[in-house]
Amino acid sequence: MESKRSNVLFFGKYLIPKNNIWLKRTCLLFTFILFDYFATLIFCTTPAKEANPYVRIFMENYGIPLGLTIFDFLINFPIYLILCFNSRFISLPQQLSKIVNPLIDVSLAWFLAGYHFNGATSWFWLAPDLMRQATGFGLYLVVVAGVYSV
Repeated sequence: MESKRSNVLFFGKYLIPKNNIWLKRTCLLFTFILFDYFATLIFCTTPAKEANPYVRIFMENYGIPLGLTIFDFLINFPIYLILCFNSRFISLPQQLSKIVNPLIDVSLAWFLAGYHFNGATSWFWLAPDLMRQATGFGLYLVVVAGVYSV
């Protein structure tokens, strides 16, 4: 019985990011994801107002709060696992990390932070999608620059 518990605890440590650059990325990305989540919960009064058809299906079947929660969990949990595992297993040499880390941050900024910022602000900011996504992208990079400099 004790060996099963120790195995669970051993593998459980991989579900929390190691305190390094990946932990900062995880916290920052999930700030953008939670901003999108709460903005949608606050401003979405009917599932028909949701632009994402997949989220809309979950909202229609389970209600707005539960449907949005289930969808966000299913979509973002794999991202969380990737960030957790990367924090434990990826350790780049110093010279290579100077090149790779900014590329990773630019990718995460555009595809995740920009997407979620665009989704969150679409409820209250009447601007083109590309402008909202570019704003989220820029905001993410500004915050990253501030966090990494500390």
